[in-house]
Amino acid sequence: MNNLPPLRRSSRIRRRATARLAAAALLAGAVAALPVPAAHAAGSIVKVTGSQGDWQLTVDGSPYTVKGLTWGPSVADAGQYMPDVKSMGVNTIRTWGTDATTKPLLDTAAANGIKVIAGFWLQPGGGPGSGGCVNYLTDTAYKNDMLAEFPRWVETYKDHEGVLMWNVGNESVLGLQNCYSGEALEQQRDAYTSFVNEIAKKIHDVDPNHPVTSTDAWTGAWPYYKKNAPDLDLYAVNSYDAVCDIRSTWESGGYDKPYIVTEGGPAGEWEVPDDANGVPEEPTDAAKAAGYKSAWDCVDGHPGVSLGATLFHYGTEYDFGGVWFNLLPAGQKRLSYYAVKEAFGADTSGDNTPPVISGFDVDNASAVPAGRTFRVSTSVTDPDGDALTHQVLFSSKYLDENGSLTEAEFTDRGDGTFDVTAPDRLGVWKVYLKSTDGRGNVGIETKSFKVVPPQVDGVNLALGRTATASTHQADSTGCPCPAANAVDGSFDTRWASEWADQQWIQVDLGSTTSFDHVQLAWEAAYAKGYTVQTSTNGQDWTTVHTETAGNGGIDDIGVAGSGRYVRVNTTERGTPWGNSLYEFGVYRG
Repeated sequence: MNNLPPLRRSSRIRRRATARLAAAALLAGAVAALPVPAAHAAGSIVKVTGSQGDWQLTVDGSPYTVKGLTWGPSVADAGQYMPDVKSMGVNTIRTWGTDATTKPLLDTAAANGIKVIAGFWLQPGGGPGSGGCVNYLTDTAYKNDMLAEFPRWVETYKDHEGVLMWNVGNESVLGLQNCYSGEALEQQRDAYTSFVNEIAKKIHDVDPNHPVTSTDAWTGAWPYYKKNAPDLDLYAVNSYDAVCDIRSTWESGGYDKPYIVTEGGPAGEWEVPDDANGVPEEPTDAAKAAGYKSAWDCVDGHPGVSLGATLFHYGTEYDFGGVWFNLLPAGQKRLSYYAVKEAFGADTSGDNTPPVISGFDVDNASAVPAGRTFRVSTSVTDPDGDALTHQVLFSSKYLDENGSLTEAEFTDRGDGTFDVTAPDRLGVWKVYLKSTDGRGNVGIETKSFKVVPPQVDGVNLALGRTATASTHQADSTGCPCPAANAVDGSFDTRWASEWADQQWIQVDLGSTTSFDHVQLAWEAAYAKGYTVQTSTNGQDWTTVHTETAGNGGIDDIGVAGSGRYVRVNTTERGTPWGNSLYEFGVYRG
């Protein structure tokens, strides 16, 4: 029972695009006051039939294999996107939350001949941001709320033609490790899966015509369900690069229920090796497309036990996670979109397909000087001969968990190379090349690169000298952070002040010395306003440079000065935190 995957730092992008977390928020208190929509007439009867190793899902008596996608667009956009989903050969979509806002989605799905695996979210969910911790042994109030809430919506929608089945929870057996450890974790996992069984029984009482399942991350959760949740009609699992291992795990585990894959696709962040810059190496567009095909082949290759899959993700978010997983970021179709369409048996013969980017490379990717130009090289072709336009973007996800993409300044040299202006903030970034064909298709490739300080000619007079500061943080993240860290020559250490304006750091050069350059390498916490000052005695100061619009990153300051002491005197912070410098260099050429 202990083969659940650990939650790595990098697993956050997998979890799961904006639509999923929005669905997670649609819980009891948020929807209790909303009007109950009228039920749709003439719902289907959905059953899991058969016996050990020879099961099938039936809808109104006819065999039904789930050929699906997880659903990302807003309900308001369902009318725009659902016909496209249908054109891909999809017969099912999966959601993570069900409430009063669900009816238009069910209506639109049913109108397009598509059914819905309707989800109910339980805390803590599978990853960061998914919800708070719950004690499933003692929190009767939460459990009673969910036992009342979920059957209420089942009663509302049980006769809707759009409903295929009910899905209780998402990766909480995994997610409980964010809240507990050791024996307490085992007790909570038993208690959680027992509670899922209580909900399953309640749902069956209200709606005997649709199956109930529960999703978790990989099959390490299945022993808990086998032990504690006999009323589930089938199991459900989220699995990506390991999806082809499900069959052997099911066979060796002695399970007596069929399953569906409720999220699947190419390798995620947590499944790929780190690159030379120490961050997960994102698969290419071609590899992602192949990952969807492989996933479906393995799902389809376990007949009588695997009842299908909803692959991840029919989403339009255009951010770090969206580029990794979405079939149509910003509404533009990529190679993975067509791979899924082909896997599901839809006709792709007349499709105009995306540009293909190959050989994507970043020159000197482990040492790109801040603010300077670096080169991206690649080959971009279009199978249909369409004219292409290009865009270069950055992500600072590995610096600050900001998943948004920002446009970069670049020059297209016209030969497959692009000269790009680097950010001036130190650390590992990702650069993306986006190529569009004007026909609704896109190719996107990405690599990491590490921004380092530009080399300064001359001698660093401050290196290893005595440094003092107004304040320093003793116990913040990565601290203690004394002033000496800013003159130790390492960009892995930093000086950090208290969270207040009017801070200073100074270095004693040992004797009165002239200099012609100062380089400040700011951490995320930087000074918007500051002065560079000199002194011969450490008491009387002369200002040689004033900054009023600092934006962090690297400040390369060409300034002539002389003194034994050189000080950075901050006046205004650029962030709510203190001021923090990786390095404070004083140079003489």
